[in-house]
Amino acid sequence: MLKSISLQNFRSYKKAEFNFSGGTTIVIGPNTSGKTNFIEAIFLLSTGKSFRTDKDTQMISFREDLARVKARVGDPSANSGQVTELEVIITNGQIGGKTSQYKKFLVNGVSKRRVDFAENLTAVLFSPEDLEIIVDSPSLRRKFLDSVLEQVDREYRLAVSAYTKALRQRNALLENARETGVRNEKQFEYWDNLVIENGELITKKREEFINFVNNEAKDIFDFVAFYDKSVISKQRLLQYKEAEVASGVTLVGPHRDDFSVSMFNPSTSSGQATTHDIKFYGSRGQQRLTILQLKMLELLFVEKKLGQRPVLILDDIFSELDEGHIKLILEMINLQQTIITTTHKEFIPANVLNKMQVLHFSKEQQKTG
Repeated sequence: MLKSISLQNFRSYKKAEFNFSGGTTIVIGPNTSGKTNFIEAIFLLSTGKSFRTDKDTQMISFREDLARVKARVGDPSANSGQVTELEVIITNGQIGGKTSQYKKFLVNGVSKRRVDFAENLTAVLFSPEDLEIIVDSPSLRRKFLDSVLEQVDREYRLAVSAYTKALRQRNALLENARETGVRNEKQFEYWDNLVIENGELITKKREEFINFVNNEAKDIFDFVAFYDKSVISKQRLLQYKEAEVASGVTLVGPHRDDFSVSMFNPSTSSGQATTHDIKFYGSRGQQRLTILQLKMLELLFVEKKLGQRPVLILDDIFSELDEGHIKLILEMINLQQTIITTTHKEFIPANVLNKMQVLHFSKEQQKTG
């Protein structure tokens, strides 16, 4: 569980510190009061990444060279009271006129790679923007799969890192072959083996998660997920050899994966249920419930993999849900540490609100700390 977090030059925060009771914390404040920036900092500590940007420097306050996010975390089931200190330092590449690392991870003051840092605090985030997972591009769905699996599987984190680097090198060779008209097979051999080995593992792990989603009971909204995997193998690379040189990029592999989600329609005259892609045929309400169900399954998946429930982060979602589903979420917030942000406390029943730790955010608070 998260015990405390401090922010320095992070987004809109000059300096701030927050302590958590361990149960449910609700953050109340108007729009632009820094609630999502606060959530982003927690997510950064959990995954080593932002859920809002791929450019780390955007998390640094304007006109500053360095941002720092620190936290104290501990196992809620442990009696020893042992606490782990996590820290992420982000720079713009220059500190005091000297070249520096863009991002640094520390656990108890010891520098770590992201692949080893990301296992210290697990969190499941649910925000209104998650609706885009259903309706937007395949890259967002791949990002969702990575977000789930990287938190619970070090082998997966290593595979994604190795695959990304190998893919970049292989694409550079393909671009060179496209420009020169000469493809050096010896140069490709090493990178081909690397993308195949790691790509196969990524596909296997993603398929296991999709199967988990399909096999678990769904009490919010029933659906089935279809994994559209782009298999990578020596045969497939050979099959697309000429097309890859012509395009200058690798055309097969998990970087081209996708998945779709379909809802069930009533049985037809043949007695068989039919399905339709929620992206194209579902209402916005059905899409919203699908994401809610998917996030609840993510929570369960993390618990089953790690043996403990992650921190649940609900970022301004109550304005997107009806009263019945708000009640459903409120019934499960006590099963793990939960952090909720909202613009209006009226969304939370008074008898539930009285049991929560309440933080009030204002626009001025971020500037003054």
